Amino acid sequence: MTKSYDLIVIGSGTAAMVAANRMAAAGKKVAVADYRPFGGTCALRGCDPKKMLITGAQVMDDIRRMRGHGVAADGAHIEWRDLMEFKRTFTGPVPGKQLKNYAAKGVDTYHEHARFAGPNSLELERSGIIEATNVLIAAGARPVPLGFPGEEHLMDNEGFLELDELPARIVMVGGGYIASEFSHIAARAGAKVTVLQRGKRILSQFDGDLVGWLMEAFDAAGIEVRTGHSVEAVEKTDEGYIIRVRSADGGTAAVHADLVVHAAGRIPDLDSLGLEAAGVERDQCGRLKLNEHLQSVSNPAVYAAGDAAAQGPPLTPVSSHDAKVVVANLLEGNTYCPDYRAIPSVAFTIPPIASVGLSEEEARSKGFKFSLKSEQASTWYTARRVAESVYGFKVMVEEGSKLILGAHLVGPHVDEVINVFGLAMRHGLTADDIKSTMFAYPTGASDIGYMV
Repeated sequence: MTKSYDLIVIGSGTAAMVAANRMAAAGKKVAVADYRPFGGTCALRGCDPKKMLITGAQVMDDIRRMRGHGVAADGAHIEWRDLMEFKRTFTGPVPGKQLKNYAAKGVDTYHEHARFAGPNSLELERSGIIEATNVLIAAGARPVPLGFPGEEHLMDNEGFLELDELPARIVMVGGGYIASEFSHIAARAGAKVTVLQRGKRILSQFDGDLVGWLMEAFDAAGIEVRTGHSVEAVEKTDEGYIIRVRSADGGTAAVHADLVVHAAGRIPDLDSLGLEAAGVERDQCGRLKLNEHLQSVSNPAVYAAGDAAAQGPPLTPVSSHDAKVVVANLLEGNTYCPDYRAIPSVAFTIPPIASVGLSEEEARSKGFKFSLKSEQASTWYTARRVAESVYGFKVMVEEGSKLILGAHLVGPHVDEVINVFGLAMRHGLTADDIKSTMFAYPTGASDIGYMV
């Protein structure tokens, strides 16, 4: 007999966990299917393990900056294998904990591939057909195809986070979050790192002026960044890899490496789901066609969340938010829409760079009238206390309303401080509200009043 559910979730990451737990708490019969270890990208193969490795890299940078200022740590270095084992103390238990949590809530779990067999049914590779009133696609993302010869030789970000040994020469293909964060980890662990970015600059999601200031930290770490360089091919040799590169001016070069990492972005992982069998349509870019309620426009039984929905920024809090919206719509009818206002974004370089709201270019193109405060603030106490030369901000405040339109920060503690700006923007607090707030001092947040 075919098993039936109120909701089947494809995937087991943040969106899947939130949706499954909430539906089960509402008394609904729920199943979760994932062919990979339960836990999803953020907990197992992304945000959390990455930041555990960054902790080790941060310590090394703290020592570098404080050398000569009272700290003597000659010979200090990262033991890569031990750092990786520390990471696994977190990631290792995650799948078991999640399965135990689902069992306690009465959620059925299927550790196998799932693909649509009909509008509201799935075929599992071992368990056969299961069906549900609704299906939530929360299958995450995969590396974008690169399309050059030798692409198969590249290791993806997930492989990098499982390396038992760190190669001496590493090339990052791409210039976004993955390339920037991983290059800071690897360089401070002793690797020679080269970033190859075909665009004019790296970290295009962030303010160009602040990225320019951040490049000082790349230089200090010995990371070579080549912008305007497109990879044309990767060849495997007995000694490692040769990366054939063409620059924007038409010149060619060969870069030698022991490891080449795919850091050129990710796309929704949808191709293996058999969407055609369910009548779930995709647009010309391959994304799901969804309405404002995160529901398939062609199959009302199907919803999507997180990377699979690709409606908001590709961030973990967005996945959680999407899942809450979907569950509310399933339980109460389609009355809820996602709200992607003022979502902070951080690249965990050393130091980090952070952003929330409009860029300067976006604010001008939308016709806003605003005041702009921007400064390289390396002489401020927050930076001097930790001997950090990279510290700065750009904040835009609308004339009249005094609402914050956008905040862009780089330097120590900005990964936390940006959340205060996000809170203010999402809840309509003005620059005057922020100025009148008494923050604990001395902290990174105590600088906010001088930034608006």
